[in-house]
Amino acid sequence: MLKRIPVQQLQLGMHLKEFCGSWMDHPFWRTCFVLKDPNDLALVLASPIKEVWIDCSLGLDVPAGVALKTEIADAKVQKLPDVPAPVTPRPIARDTTPVSAAQEVERAARICLDSKAAVVSMFEEVRMGNAVDVGGARQLVEDISDSIARNPGAIISLARLKTADDYTYMHSVAVCAMMVALSKQLGLDEAQTRSCGLAGLLHDLGKVAMPTDVLNKPGKLTDAEFDIMKTHPTEGFKMLKASPNVDAVALDVVLHHHEKINGMGYPERLVGDQINLYSKMGAVCDVYDAITSNRPYKSGWDPAESLRQMAEWKGHFDTKVFQAFVKSMGIYPVGSLVRLTSGRIGVVTEQSARSLTTPLVKVFYSTKSGMRTTPFMVDLSRPDSIEKIHQREDPAKWNFPDLNELWSGLTMAR
Repeated sequence: MLKRIPVQQLQLGMHLKEFCGSWMDHPFWRTCFVLKDPNDLALVLASPIKEVWIDCSLGLDVPAGVALKTEIADAKVQKLPDVPAPVTPRPIARDTTPVSAAQEVERAARICLDSKAAVVSMFEEVRMGNAVDVGGARQLVEDISDSIARNPGAIISLARLKTADDYTYMHSVAVCAMMVALSKQLGLDEAQTRSCGLAGLLHDLGKVAMPTDVLNKPGKLTDAEFDIMKTHPTEGFKMLKASPNVDAVALDVVLHHHEKINGMGYPERLVGDQINLYSKMGAVCDVYDAITSNRPYKSGWDPAESLRQMAEWKGHFDTKVFQAFVKSMGIYPVGSLVRLTSGRIGVVTEQSARSLTTPLVKVFYSTKSGMRTTPFMVDLSRPDSIEKIHQREDPAKWNFPDLNELWSGLTMAR
């Protein structure tokens, strides 16, 4: 029997069937579990969730004598008008109306934070031997996909800003977002795009099976340690295959996102078109986020410089997929430091629909005076613009401490 009760009536030993409210509001990746941990109960009480469904046949019931404000459902008595069955919530209208990066960035930041928490929870569940909650993962992909539809640069760029401690989790969020954007660039349909996003979210699932000292080592891996890490695609494939409602695209990307066109990848050393389209996409997105992110042993590369370097790795990526990736990101991705023909220096804040070489740039430094200036926006795509990008600049050379704040408009913790 199912009962809908206020969260204040929850007790340890009750079987949580469903949270009443937005998936983004509750603190768990999964539903349908017995509430055993006092910390879990405290998390529910501290969340915006006000009511939950419990299954009395699988856990404790509400104590006798407690005044109830409940709804009750039983499959055997569904015909009784005063005993309603649980109703599937009506889907919330999705907001995919295009907006500027400045308008999307705060919403994208919230999605990044919620996504990180959800991925942490998912990985912990898998680490404890539980199946992947594919349904919850799909909802997360939808939220990320909607942000991409509103403005692709916002969430992709924010997900790149990660610390060493949360790299594994935020890397999954970043690759998910880039897979969605790349799918749209390649003209894949809605179902394929969702599958690609799910694949990006789960591609590093096998890392939960890696020794912590190897996974989090703040330096270059030894050959033996690298051999251990090279098993994570196979381990992830095994874990995902054991889960219900597994997605075939996600399975393939989990196993093959480290394959290279020239056959020098792993685990199966596939060559050329032995690698399917989705895994070719996963390879590009995975590498780009890895090299543009700060790690314990190195600083992330500038986004524009990263694309230039990747273009020179012959035999690593599929040419058509990589070209589509560049189009989805821009030749000068958001966050790129550039010098204009006037000698001013600025940071790319948004791509232009007109050309890959004419993004919006926030100018804040004059090389002629050697001084910071009041930041102002320059739209290089305007017909009357006399400015052009002269060259990329190395952020390490300039060491502007507020570079991320300049392009995102958010205050970053240091």
